[in-house]
Amino acid sequence: MANPHLQDRRRLLTLLTVLLTLGFMAISLLGYQVSRQAIRAAIIDQDLPLTSSNIYSEIQKDLVRPVLVSATMAHDTFVRDWVLRGENDPREIARFLGEVKSRHGAFSSFLVSEKSGNYYTSEGILKVVSPDEPRDEWYYRLREMAEEYEINVDPDLANADALTIFINYRLFDYAGNYIGATGVGLTVEAVQRMVGEYQERFDRTIFFVDALGKRVAFGGQEAGQDLRQAAGLGPIMDRILDNRQGQYQFDADGDRYILHVNYIAELKWYLFIIQNESVALAGVRRTLYINLTISLLVTLVVTYLTHLVLLRYQHRLERMASTDELTGLLNRHAATILLAKMVTEYRREPRPISILLADVDQFKTINDRHGHKAGDLVLQSLATLLQTTLRESDLAVRWGGEEFLLVLPSCNLNEAERVAEKLRQQIAAEAIVVKGGETGLTVTLSFGCSQFDGVESLDQTINRADQALYRAKRGGRDRVEIDR
Repeated sequence: MANPHLQDRRRLLTLLTVLLTLGFMAISLLGYQVSRQAIRAAIIDQDLPLTSSNIYSEIQKDLVRPVLVSATMAHDTFVRDWVLRGENDPREIARFLGEVKSRHGAFSSFLVSEKSGNYYTSEGILKVVSPDEPRDEWYYRLREMAEEYEINVDPDLANADALTIFINYRLFDYAGNYIGATGVGLTVEAVQRMVGEYQERFDRTIFFVDALGKRVAFGGQEAGQDLRQAAGLGPIMDRILDNRQGQYQFDADGDRYILHVNYIAELKWYLFIIQNESVALAGVRRTLYINLTISLLVTLVVTYLTHLVLLRYQHRLERMASTDELTGLLNRHAATILLAKMVTEYRREPRPISILLADVDQFKTINDRHGHKAGDLVLQSLATLLQTTLRESDLAVRWGGEEFLLVLPSCNLNEAERVAEKLRQQIAAEAIVVKGGETGLTVTLSFGCSQFDGVESLDQTINRADQALYRAKRGGRDRVEIDR
């Protein structure tokens, strides 16, 4: 039987398409003034926001990635351990910083030690920072900051004073004590080239603004300009900075401009994308009917694609929300979707994924001796224990019958073996009460462990865990076996 909600959505989209079509036909008869207003509305409601989304995605790819690289460096155990061991061999950290540069395409990478004051680059010790040196002011400012990192533009001493955008990240030891700073740098020239490519590709004026309302200084005549003093923008700058994102209109030099703002939290900058409305409407008389025809076709295509996307994601969300009715854990179907997503994330950023396959020992005997209701209570109790013991990022799935599948992201095989052993001991030590007031029932689990290697499929990884589980069963149950 057809889904009534799906039918209602299709009727709504069909009605929307018809109304838009009739509206465009009516607009074509109203002449230049009505056409001008319709095109202006299209720029405000569709064209500029879509362009803003595309540019924002490009910036996420090109500029936010160095922030993530700096964060990874600041949390890297090798960096912290090397500093805490006393910075004995500068070649080790130089090799690490060189690897960061080559792997992530950074212009520079650095580490400054709070204890020694040494400024390390991929070439070794560059200098010793000093509070009396104006060029080292950034380090002492960063040390006193509450935020984890800052972005600033400075000459790079390690690269012939090339003007560089630095992502400076605070470095802490395992007890939370400040031990230095690390990060990477991008040349201003590279960022200028990126922004220039965006402007040429999307035919918009694009620039960044800091939290003080000034254009980010990449050089050039307008760099560092206080936009509170700019014509048209000045009166609305405080509102823009407070709202962080949105769409605005202002007049300057006799033209009307439309501004779309997005706040990029990782960079702590505002992305300004400006469309000159007068330029956009210059050819409206010549292209009126062509534009209306294209708009009509685009509306039909967008409406149809919107329908498909909504339908697809609604089904996906419904499947992801599916849980096992008895235990409240994810069911096998929902787990399959999440596992596929996990593999996709692994391809983008490889991190270990371990699989635990657990099976209740002698479960048939429990059902035969105590009844199926008791067996259900055992499964529910085990599910509760798994949910409260595992990390929030781990997945617990009722894989089938008395089998549970546990997926441990960011966990290698040795750690997974320890987790399985801990669970095995904890379950064996707890008595599960299956009938009111009676002595608890001792239940044990057998575990099979494997780790996803990025080459095989996850199904193959699960099969290896299943084989390990079979060995655990055959070896006497209540034990953990791993497949390396």
